[in-house]
Amino acid sequence: MGSKNEITRREFMAGAAAAAAFTIVPRHVLGGPGQVPPSQKLNIAGVGVGGMGSGDVRSCAGENIVALCDADQRAVVRNAKDFPNAKPYSDFRKMLQEMDKQIDAVLVATPDHHHATVSIMAMKMGKHVHCQKPLAHSPYECRQMGKVAKEMKVATQMGNFGQAGDGPRIVAEYIKAGAIGTVREVHAWTNRYPPISPRGIARPKDTPPVPPGMDWDLWVGPAPMRPYHPCYHPFSWRGWWDFGTGCLGDIGCHELSQAFKALKLGHPTAVEACSSNHQMPPEVANETAPVSSITRWYFPAEGDRGPVTVAWWDGGLKPPRPEELEPDRQWAEGDGCMIVGDKGKILGHRLIPETKAKEFGKPPQVLPRSPGHWQEWLQACKGGKPAGANFPDHAAHLAEVVMLGNIAIRTKQKLLWDGENFKFTNSEEANKLLNPPYRAGWTL
Repeated sequence: MGSKNEITRREFMAGAAAAAAFTIVPRHVLGGPGQVPPSQKLNIAGVGVGGMGSGDVRSCAGENIVALCDADQRAVVRNAKDFPNAKPYSDFRKMLQEMDKQIDAVLVATPDHHHATVSIMAMKMGKHVHCQKPLAHSPYECRQMGKVAKEMKVATQMGNFGQAGDGPRIVAEYIKAGAIGTVREVHAWTNRYPPISPRGIARPKDTPPVPPGMDWDLWVGPAPMRPYHPCYHPFSWRGWWDFGTGCLGDIGCHELSQAFKALKLGHPTAVEACSSNHQMPPEVANETAPVSSITRWYFPAEGDRGPVTVAWWDGGLKPPRPEELEPDRQWAEGDGCMIVGDKGKILGHRLIPETKAKEFGKPPQVLPRSPGHWQEWLQACKGGKPAGANFPDHAAHLAEVVMLGNIAIRTKQKLLWDGENFKFTNSEEANKLLNPPYRAGWTL
């Protein structure tokens, strides 16, 4: 879809540095999904190239960046200085249709409410996809992302970069070695205060003009139409339910990933939450994520693992300080995770107290190490093994469970979850939030 605000190609190229032209190797020459020879470079398109998206594109600069797409063309122009041969677009649908045979893989770093629309269209066209966290905007979208990726056999990866580090593997190895006994609880938290991610505020009443080069209708996409305002774009969209998923969605997929992998957490049986929105008027509570919240998921015993309670804390709220932690050590000042067993605790990636860490030593290495988050995905695109945060095996389920927490926050109820049948058994109000309707003209 075009826009009168869209920057023309001549204007775009005028702002880009001149560079020698190169030949784009079409995807049909390289082979289908998962069949690109390791010696060949991937042809990659970036969708959402402001903020995180700009960094994602640069992380793949060793491949061929063939297209840059953003509803805000200012972001495209900024990136064009480093990728002058990439074709500029504002509409990802037009980009995918026009460049179908030239694109192997797509980087998705739009606001949350566009993750699924872009990723699923790309995957259905046989493109490999790297999508920023959280994987999608609703539990239904998360499940569909995993389903489509599996059906299309494309290489996928969610942008929770820490999952590729040694730390999460060491945590799993501690648990396997019995260092903390039987795991009972997981606590994770973030320090995202409102100045970083505005929340708990009323919707603005003024309507400033849309900036030049910004296609606001396209940016809003499947979400309810709201007049343009800088409180939504750039970045501050994260706190608004229409476009973002609050602190839990922003950081939860980072901090909870290692626990989901180490403990093989499946579907919770229940989820509940309390938040500062309980004291907010409806015109605030129904519009934005809370300033602070506590969320708990209850996982049943499975295999040789007992029941586990996972708790999330944000907005300055913290779990109780563990008795084992030395008095001179900081407690929960940034983002973090603690895993609690009946014989000890792991804080971050290390046993506490330090005397126990030194006494136990390093656990036996039983898990392979990663070549790095981006290398995992790029190698998978070229026929290698699935990446560590691929959609079907990890990312879709993790993000789905995280999104259930937001529904508990919004409904202010303890919700009973039937994961196999994808429904809450005690709340129709909550079930309506599993798959909110799209604005007319948008669909998965």
